[in-house]
Parts: sequence; C-alpha cells; structure tokens
Amino acid sequence: MNWITNYMRPRINSIFSRREMPENLWTKCDECGTMLFHRELSLNLNVCTSCGHHMNIAPRARFQALFDAGIFSEVEVPAPKADPLHFRDQKKYPDRLKAAQRATGEKEAMLVATGDIGRTPIVAVAQDFSFMAGSMGMYVGNAIIAAAETAVKLKRPLILFSAAGGARMQEGILSLMQMPRSIVAVQMLQEAGLPYIVVLTHPTTGGVTASYAMLGDVQIAEPGALICFAGPRVIEQTIREKLPEGFQRAEYLLEHGMLDRVTPRPNMRDELITITRMLLNLPPAIAGDLPPPTLVQNEPETPAPAAAEPKPVSAKPAPGPKAKVKK
Repeated sequence: MNWITNYMRPRINSIFSRREMPENLWTKCDECGTMLFHRELSLNLNVCTSCGHHMNIAPRARFQALFDAGIFSEVEVPAPKADPLHFRDQKKYPDRLKAAQRATGEKEAMLVATGDIGRTPIVAVAQDFSFMAGSMGMYVGNAIIAAAETAVKLKRPLILFSAAGGARMQEGILSLMQMPRSIVAVQMLQEAGLPYIVVLTHPTTGGVTASYAMLGDVQIAEPGALICFAGPRVIEQTIREKLPEGFQRAEYLLEHGMLDRVTPRPNMRDELITITRMLLNLPPAIAGDLPPPTLVQNEPETPAPAAAEPKPVSAKPAPGPKAKVKK
C-alpha cells in the first residue's frame, strides 16, 4: 500500500503521479494551424485532415504506402567521391552530409527501389527534401542512372517522385553536370519503349525542374506543389510586377497545360496503377486481387537451414567391454 497515492490530498497526489508526455504526439498544420495527432496524420500520409495541406513525407514512408503490402527492395547506388571540391561555408561539406544522415537516417537525398503496385512490377525513385533540401548532387545523378538501368534490364516502367530545391552548390559544376546525365538516363527509357512517369511534389525547383522532372510521359503533381525554375520572389524582383495568385503552383500549371493531372496523395497509388497498366497495355487492376498486408520487409530474409533428420535408434543393447582372450 502506497501512503502517497492513498492518503495524500489530490493536488499533492497529482504532483507525484505526473507522467511525462512526449512532445512529438501532435503536429501543427502549416496551412490552417490545426493540431493533428501523429498517428492520424501518418495514416493519412502526412496530409492535413482539416484542410488537405500536403506536408513533406520521407521516401521510405512513401514507398511503404505505394508498394503492395509495403514490400520493396532497395537498389544499390554507386557512391560518388566525397567532397570533390573541398567546399566549406559555415560548415564543411562532409559535416553537413553527416548531419543530414543523422537527421533523416538515409545515405543521401534519393532512394531507389523495385516492387509491385497493383501486381504491376515497377522501379520507383523518390527524393527526400529533408536531406539538404533534396538538392541534386552526384549521388542523385548516379541514383537516376541506376534506376533507369534497372528499369531497362528488368523491362519495367520508372516512376519518379521529385522534391528538390535545385542543384547542390557544395558540388559546384559537378552538380550541374547531373542535368545532362539524367536526361541521358531518360533517353534510355524512351529507346527501350518503357513508360516514365513523374510525380512532382512540393517543392520542385531549379535544375531538377529544368531536367528530369519535366520529361515524363505523364506529368502528375500533388495539390499546392510549387513547381518552378526560379522562385516567384526572384521573378517579382526582376520584372517588378505583381504575379497572379497561385502562380507556379500545381493547379496553375495544370490550367496552363504544363501538367496532366493534379492528384491528392491518398489517391496517388490508385492513379499510378491505372496509368501504368494503361501505358503497358495491360487490363485494369482488380481491386480485390491485391496480396494481403504483411510486415514491411525491404530485403528477403535468408532461409534457415533445414534441421538434420534424427538417426534411427537401434533397439540392440550397447555392447560391453571386449573380453580378453588368452593366447
């Protein structure tokens, strides 16, 4: 029996029985200011349940919601030379990379994976805006080429989710060279006759928009995504005019013919299944034909070795010690 909980006054009791509440249980929507419970927000794929505002989502979480039963296999991307220019601003470039890796838990700003959506095999690529603003460096260029080569080898369509602030300034001209490299990768898909679908998320800007992000056979965007080369603030300062409302947003670009669709994130998977199967001349997917949900497993587990069969036990009694024979 605890005398504090049983005999003390409620006010004193509440001091001793107070529990620590985690600080990351609630997220405030940047658009409407609504406080959203983290589990509810996660189930809605980081889309505000009040106003529909699309927040950033990590590539791994996006892939778990995209692929059948959340199962996918990562594609190995060749690692480029670290800090080729020995760049330093307020921090050294390697220190910035290590800080981004600790914050996101990923190697770099792009994740490449293979798997099935609606029982349709695909190759998918996604940029992580949380990793140095998803900036395009040599690793991103290697990732796009690896994804294109994997798609051509497996004869699968490629779906790319873009989210970037442009080229990575810490790699200078080497980051700009990834623009023609990525265009060559897209050309490989076109020559192989494979679909290339781009999903533009918020924000997609700079050299990414000027290269692989606008070369898809089908261009889809999430609602409210900023898609541009130079930002609206730079344009206003240059032309000294007020820009129209919603300028360079997904809905504005759809209205002016630069996009094919604007699709909310919760509906994106079904949209991609329909478009992918249509481009591959496959029949429509059957909703009830999807595999049952299983645990997320990025790599196949190594099967356990088979147990050895027990040897039959003889019923004959064990032989005793040999008798000595006199000569």
